[in-house]
Amino acid sequence: MTARLKAAVLISGSGTNLQAIIDHVRIHDVPCDVQVAVSNDPAAYGLVRAARAGIATAVVDHRDFTDRAAFDRALVDTIEAHHAQALFLAGFMRILTDEFVERFRGRMLNVHPSLLPDLKGLNTHRRAIEAGHAHHGASVHYVTPALDSGPVILRGRLDVGEDPTPESLQQRVHRLEHRIYPLAVEWLSRGRLRLEGDTVYLDDRALPKTGEEIYDREL
Repeated sequence: MTARLKAAVLISGSGTNLQAIIDHVRIHDVPCDVQVAVSNDPAAYGLVRAARAGIATAVVDHRDFTDRAAFDRALVDTIEAHHAQALFLAGFMRILTDEFVERFRGRMLNVHPSLLPDLKGLNTHRRAIEAGHAHHGASVHYVTPALDSGPVILRGRLDVGEDPTPESLQQRVHRLEHRIYPLAVEWLSRGRLRLEGDTVYLDDRALPKTGEEIYDREL
């Protein structure tokens, strides 16, 4: 990697995590250049956020392709055309092929709205409430072919509290995501983070399977 990490951010929707990364990089002078924001949905508001920040945008609409492999090939071409070394999935609502994931292994991060390895998949806020969990949160992890199963870098934990709704819990978890995802991006950009096999190292220290953790009692 060069002195400044060149990255692509993949989005499908409003792009709040993209905005959090943009703001954190600017405020904290993180050596990361977001080269392009790529969306599978031309109506994604995140594309507007990127353009306002002077970041190139691209659309690779999955509906234009007959199969997932063809879509992924077009996505790779777009990413590599912008010379991105790392990928940050920020609300990207497409399942990627194993070939795509392995191509960027150790260079692709995602944020998931649960305390991984618990509650993989969808509807995590409702499921946390229904299961009576005292704590909930979000996790930043390396992406591997198995869905939501890559090595965890950082988790943000909060108290579920009394009488939550899935909507209220989702809002609180979103605020937590906006803290932990940019921090993990900074660690990677500053060369503090690496993946060896299934073990994550931060400053040459092997992290536990659940990664580092921030516990926010105020959210």
